[in-house]
Amino acid sequence: MSAGSERGAAAPAGVVPAPRASKVELRLSCRHLLDRDPLTKSDPSVVLLLQSQSQWVQVDRTEVVRSSLHPVFSKVFTLDYYFEEVQKLRFEVYDTHGPSSLSCQDDDFLGGMECTLGQIVAQKKMTRSLLLKFGRNAGKSTITDLFSKSDPFLELYRVNDDQSEQLVYRTEVVKNNLSPVWEPFKVSLSNLCSCEETRPLKCLVWDYDSRGKHDFIGEFSTTFEEMQKAFGEDQAQWDCVNAKYKQKKRHYKNSGVVILADLKFYRVHSFLDYIMGGCQIHFTVAIDFTASNGDPRNSCSLHYINPFQPNEYLQALVAVGEICQDYDSDKRFSALGFGARIPPKYEVSHDFAINFNPEDDECEGIQGVVEAYQNCLPRVQLYGPTNVAPIISKVARMAAAEEHTGEASQYYILLVLTDGVVTDMADTREAIVRASHLPMSIIIVGVGNADFTDMQTLDGDDGILRSPRGEPALRDIVQFVPFRELKSASPAALAKCVLAEVPRQLVEFYSYKELPPRGGDTHAQGAGWPGVRPASVSSTVGVP
Repeated sequence: MSAGSERGAAAPAGVVPAPRASKVELRLSCRHLLDRDPLTKSDPSVVLLLQSQSQWVQVDRTEVVRSSLHPVFSKVFTLDYYFEEVQKLRFEVYDTHGPSSLSCQDDDFLGGMECTLGQIVAQKKMTRSLLLKFGRNAGKSTITDLFSKSDPFLELYRVNDDQSEQLVYRTEVVKNNLSPVWEPFKVSLSNLCSCEETRPLKCLVWDYDSRGKHDFIGEFSTTFEEMQKAFGEDQAQWDCVNAKYKQKKRHYKNSGVVILADLKFYRVHSFLDYIMGGCQIHFTVAIDFTASNGDPRNSCSLHYINPFQPNEYLQALVAVGEICQDYDSDKRFSALGFGARIPPKYEVSHDFAINFNPEDDECEGIQGVVEAYQNCLPRVQLYGPTNVAPIISKVARMAAAEEHTGEASQYYILLVLTDGVVTDMADTREAIVRASHLPMSIIIVGVGNADFTDMQTLDGDDGILRSPRGEPALRDIVQFVPFRELKSASPAALAKCVLAEVPRQLVEFYSYKELPPRGGDTHAQGAGWPGVRPASVSSTVGVP
């Protein structure tokens, strides 16, 4: 989509089109102000007034800059700019006494200046002398208006049956531009409108503010059905309306126009299409062997081997592994450990094979992983810290090699079992962001009663995960589950919860890479992944 102040089709003959507004921002500074205070310097602030029906109306006021004759104000004035109108402005500078407010009764007047908004926009930066009453110069005092454009971004919302609004997509910010063109994006039809093409959609346009106090530009409502029809008729544009301005301004029409520049459908294959096409699931488990788990010989340890009741590590491993093994033809699984001192030199390792075979870390079936885990415990010294990034990077290297085949042949699942928050959070975030570009999903199960609040940041459900450098993840590939919330659940319920997001993540990756299932179109029947109903076609809409 692109938005700005461009005009639409020409108005019919004899009809005067309603003016359209663009958002502009004004930043103010002053130099050489008069010093009205006998003991200290002035405490200046600036009042902005707009002429309306021959009357000066106060619009806003800057903050007070204490004891300064050369203030630079942080307050940004946001105004609607109409090319068609002469918008007269007046700036009045006061030495402020007491808290800044809309009233200037008790303040000392330091000078004023009048101009039009069009003059400021045309010059971008304008400096004028301040005048006292009767046109006298206020010494060498000057005021500078610096004009800048909006930094717009767009949010697309789905309106639910209960009238609540669910954010579907948020575009990037286009800096200093009144006619932004946002990057193309894809969204599934189910996410966009629950596959109901008449479901209401709402688009909001904002002017970005680095402090999070974004200025509302305007909004419009539509449906996907309407978008398709309008695009087909080459009329895919909507007035972006700010209700507040519409009430205040008699001739107000909009604050710009949002244009749908392109609309495409993509066939999205289902998870079962890929599985039936021969895509294999490669399963890797990574187990936390840090000292915080407790001595395995102690019955209070999370690693204690009870012959009558498997510990939480084993419960999670078996529940998830038994599902994954059905989708791996050779039934061999990589089993890794981290956070322990390992033989023969007993150096700390954050990436070791629990079968102690560095040349082949795979075990035969889930039972082979269980046996390797039980045999490993008495041979290692639990230590620390809880570093997960090395194992994520190791599996990512395997996934990267697979990606180069250019086929939807092998997808990687890494199950991380840990009793605490990871120590290398920055490196882990970096590794996850890199892995988001690969055929890979990460499931983290928190074992024990630790506070896992910080681990939720790795799960992209509440927002896009970013690396320490600010790079966003291409897609959400992490699912975090505290085991204690499912301790009383059946193994099937545990597996369903832990693996619920994997089918979507797999399809999302291969769809992004435009890789179809191997062997052409397939139509799967019968039972599949836990909690997933067989389906073969979904739709995606791309909106630049």
